[in-house]
Amino acid sequence: MVAFTLNGRPVEVEVEPDTPLLYVLRDELGLHGAKYGCGLGQCGACTVLVDGEAVFSCVTPILLMGDRAVTTVEGLGTIEAPGPMQQAFIEEQAAQCGYCIPGMMMRAQALLQNRPGASDAEIRAHMEPNLCRCGTHVRILAAIRRAATLMQSAGAAEAGRTG
Repeated sequence: MVAFTLNGRPVEVEVEPDTPLLYVLRDELGLHGAKYGCGLGQCGACTVLVDGEAVFSCVTPILLMGDRAVTTVEGLGTIEAPGPMQQAFIEEQAAQCGYCIPGMMMRAQALLQNRPGASDAEIRAHMEPNLCRCGTHVRILAAIRRAATLMQSAGAAEAGRTG
């Protein structure tokens, strides 16, 4: 039995300890945002956050998740109320086929949580492990820049309500 926090809620799963986190998310917990791409940690389609860091869930055994916080694209918002990262990708029409987009959003989320004012060069370097075969890189970068602005605005608004 492995217990961890998933999108802010405690969960427990009983699977083999070497089962990849991706399989647990998709097959055991019904979250299909993270995609199976290569199965080797080389494409980024399966990217999720573990304790705020972007990881390839296809090569991360569930055993390592004990008492950790996992965030998937489903944890960023909903269809009715998309989070800033999701909203930015929608507004910039950053998806073509869309297969890579959940992983792209999660990697970008990790960056902007740690470096809200990341430069274009920092964004490009940080996003390099995630691949997009459709070639929507320009729109993805625009979406990340927009997300940074939306996240900063949301943070300022939150500070104004609590301050």
